[in-house]
Amino acid sequence: MNHGIISCSVQITRHQILLTACSSFFNQIVSSIKISEISTMTTPQLPTTTPENVQQLLNRAQSLAGYTLGELAARANIAIPRDLKRDKGWVGMLLELYLGASAGSKPEQDFPEIGVELKTIPIDSRGKPLETTFVCVAPLTGNSGVTWESSHVRHKLQRVLWVPVEGERQIPLEQRRVGSPLLWTPNEEENEQLKRDWEELMDMIVLGKVERITARHGEVLQIRPKAANSRALTEATGEHGEPILTLPRGFYLKKNFTAALLARHFLL
Repeated sequence: MNHGIISCSVQITRHQILLTACSSFFNQIVSSIKISEISTMTTPQLPTTTPENVQQLLNRAQSLAGYTLGELAARANIAIPRDLKRDKGWVGMLLELYLGASAGSKPEQDFPEIGVELKTIPIDSRGKPLETTFVCVAPLTGNSGVTWESSHVRHKLQRVLWVPVEGERQIPLEQRRVGSPLLWTPNEEENEQLKRDWEELMDMIVLGKVERITARHGEVLQIRPKAANSRALTEATGEHGEPILTLPRGFYLKKNFTAALLARHFLL
């Protein structure tokens, strides 16, 4: 069992500890939980400061494991949307409150003081990601001299706190449980995969081929349109070097990449 990882199947009430088999993903972790580990779990609190270090951030994230989104929203006195169709960032916003994130919508890590990015990831009953993971907006102009080492993608993915959340549609939003946190830094192989895809995609942008990029490009990293509607256009470069207007694009981690990441760390 990985230290610091406790199943999201654990719920603590005033009178008892409930171990519930919410899915096969959580069951494998539940089977090796020690009572001593459970006894160290704390009740979620709304912090007034950003975390001072990574361990404090992990402690805050671990305290959320096993609670439902409804329970956390009620504690924070936040209204729960009917669904996430128009509130896709609601889950992340809720967890940011409990973790003390400071970046907000700024183009930097959620916890810049300690160099950590927060990513919630909806999973199914087998622990498989249900959707791709947004990383950052893709720059369509002004890319002269930009390298992988200086890119926003690499900066965002330097160190990530992953928080799995039950995401199957048949589970009402307020009943979906928060999972155990995972602090991740890309290993050498993962970094090379990301770098290779980033360089391929950025080459297409610089060469004016942004309109030819599809979600099939890239093995683990993709570029997709990111806009609330088709009228939200931004500047880019066309194939003949001319300025064009196109939909904003974003970098996303493909599901095969995040699935392998979760499987390795949670021993699925």
